[in-house]
Amino acid sequence: MAWHLTDSADEFWSVAGEFLRARPVENSLLLTLTDTLRTRDPHYYGADDPLFGWFESAGAVRGACLQTPPHALIIAGAPPAEAVAELATVLAGRPLPGVNARTVDSEAFAAAWRRLTGATAVLGKQTRLFRLDVLTPPSPLPPGTARVAMAADRDLLVVWLAAFHRDLGDHIGDPARTADDRLSYGGLTLWEVRGEPVSLSGATRPESGVVRIAPVYTPSGLRGRGYAGAITSAVTQAALDAGADDVVLFTDMANPTSNGLYMRLGYRPIEERVVMEFKP
Repeated sequence: MAWHLTDSADEFWSVAGEFLRARPVENSLLLTLTDTLRTRDPHYYGADDPLFGWFESAGAVRGACLQTPPHALIIAGAPPAEAVAELATVLAGRPLPGVNARTVDSEAFAAAWRRLTGATAVLGKQTRLFRLDVLTPPSPLPPGTARVAMAADRDLLVVWLAAFHRDLGDHIGDPARTADDRLSYGGLTLWEVRGEPVSLSGATRPESGVVRIAPVYTPSGLRGRGYAGAITSAVTQAALDAGADDVVLFTDMANPTSNGLYMRLGYRPIEERVVMEFKP
């Protein structure tokens, strides 16, 4: 039993890709991140080289991980408890700002990291993964219509994407680069009222039959009018129409409004994840 590490997205994909694709819903985050790093830019999420890893036991991959500095380590799959602690040992000489994993794995890694490095582990964001069951659009819908964003919307998209990540308290990637990438495949949609954009939602490229809805953003002065539900429903339906086998999204567990909204739209919770932040 051992962890294997590499800075090569292609090597990681060739070894761990089949493992990740076997559970594409639960592994949606790692699948789409790896696809971006492989096919567009290995430094898409930061200037330093990403680190990939997989845990192998009896000739089979049973867990995987990815870190794109300066962001938290992501652990995917359900590696054995001893493997999670072993990963902390393997990475003990590497600066890590935190770990993002299933709750049990995040807590196990943080406990081992504290013992090995003396760092303090602080509970960060808690997220819930939802998978669509049967789409139930809002009724009645608010005024307005959905349309796919175009190049002429780019300036607005950059501002709204930056605001979305600012609201979440993260700064993953460059909003301008994200806007350009999403525009290249129709991955952002606007809800408009009388020709004015009032809400934004997006979808990842399909990966192993799964599309993840992200982001969903409405400017603060326009919230509470049903736009988020309408735009999320429209983007979800578009993903289904395009042939997605599953549609998923993440929510902040501290936000009961969004959790309730997505359940009303027909999404059902399937997994909870925790970010543990490490402090010296």
